[in-house]
Order: sequence, then C-alpha cells, then structure tokens
Amino acid sequence: MPSSLYSDLSRPPLDQRALERALVRPETLWTGIDVVPSLGSTNTELAARARDGAAEGSVLVTEHQTAGRGRMDRTFQTPARAALTFSVLLRPTAPPRGYGWLPLLMGVAAVRAVRRIAAVEAVLKWPNDVLVDGRKLAGILSEAVFDPEGAAVVLGMGLNVSQSEEELPVDTATSLVLSGAVCADRDPLLRAVLRAFAERYTVWADHGGDAEAGGLAEEYRSCCATLGRRVRVHLPEDRLLEGTAAGVDEEGHLLVRTDGGRTTALSAGDVVHVRPGAP
Repeated sequence: MPSSLYSDLSRPPLDQRALERALVRPETLWTGIDVVPSLGSTNTELAARARDGAAEGSVLVTEHQTAGRGRMDRTFQTPARAALTFSVLLRPTAPPRGYGWLPLLMGVAAVRAVRRIAAVEAVLKWPNDVLVDGRKLAGILSEAVFDPEGAAVVLGMGLNVSQSEEELPVDTATSLVLSGAVCADRDPLLRAVLRAFAERYTVWADHGGDAEAGGLAEEYRSCCATLGRRVRVHLPEDRLLEGTAAGVDEEGHLLVRTDGGRTTALSAGDVVHVRPGAP
C-alpha cells in the first residue's frame, strides 16, 4: 500500500480524557493515563517517574516514540500516531519469583485484544513477541525499578497499527493494517489491551503470583506458537541452543529439550522458529 494512504488525517490522536473516563476508576488497576505528543522511550520516562513515587497503575502513552527500547539493547522509532507505544507501572506485592510472568501476561493481553478488536489471529513467540503469520506485530519490554517504595516493574509495548511496508523497520515486521485488520483504531485497541491486562493481573496477584493456580499459565500456553516447535535460541556471549520447545516452567522460563534429551530452562534469549527441513 502506498504511504500516501497513511496521512495524519487517517491517524487521529488519542483522547486522554476519554481514555481516563473509560479506564480509571477506584476499583480498577489503572490510576492515571498520560498521553504525550512525543517521547524518546515510554519505559525510560515511566521508570524515572516510578523512582519519584508514581503510583501503581500509571500508564504513559506517546503518539510518537523516537528512541524506543527493545530486548538485547535494540532501539526503534515509529511514525507519529502509527502505533500503540505505551508503558505501565506495577508495584506487585506477590513474591518476586513470579515477576517473570508479567511480560508474558502482557503478551496474552495483547493477543486477546488484537483478536477481539482487529479480528487478526495473533499468536505469541516466547517470551512475548506478538506475531501474525510469522511476522512481528508487537514487542514487549519489562524492567525492574528500585525506589524508596520498594521494587516496581515497568512494562512497555510497541504495537504496529497502521504502518505501511515502507514504514516498518525490518521486513520481518508487520502491522494490523497489513494483516487485514477489520479495525485499526488505536483507541479501542489500547482500551482492550489495558482491560485484558488488568483482569489477568488482578487474578495473578490474588493468587500470590502463581501463574498455574490463576490460570495464566494455561492461557499463555494456548496463545504461544513456540511450544512444541523446533527452536534455535541465540543466547548471550554468542551461544546457541537448539532443540524442541517442550514447555514453560512455573517462573515463565522456556524449557528447551535438546536432541540428546537434556532439558534447559531459559529466562532470556532470542528464539527463532526453525521450519521443518531447515538446516
């Protein structure tokens, strides 16, 4: 599709007041939503606000992210109003060993929202990349923040909505528009992601961070296209591990079973889905 189809007129701004009216209530997780015109990284800014005492449930959204951060220190930027780029602040009371499930929880929320609002059959690649037909639709970054209040977690997401092929950073990415979405309006998508996340986070917290007991682990497995597949995992220090993605453990780690029968639990790594017959 030509880039001329993606003018500012087809990319309306988000309405902060409308979002707050819909999502911020005393009985809900979300305590405030701030929409800013431009920002380097929502994660960096919200982490700074967390250190200054920002409340759990703070949501920071930018219309134009110019220095977004991904895993492995990758950076990216998005055209103005073409994507959902936002971060949320959490102050969990559950034991820290369960925190590894939080980015996976956000991945589940994103998949559910995309399927419901856009009617696009998204899936997850471990740990939390959102894929459509093998191409990356969204990425999620989680980081811990330590402040006088204790430990906090900032979760950031970049979800491609209306980018054309020419506007995507790599040819392995996609957008909702390119995926044939029935709806590519960022407002209902953001509302759906935040509602889906809040619902699951509340259950996770009520079960003390136990993803199995709260049903999160089962739902994650149902969304994750990595499980059961042959994978090649790029690890730190240029190491590689290849085998079958056998499952996800109680802390959200990927279990990879090698051809020799050894099972390794991975907390981090870049996963490649190996096609049958590929070298």
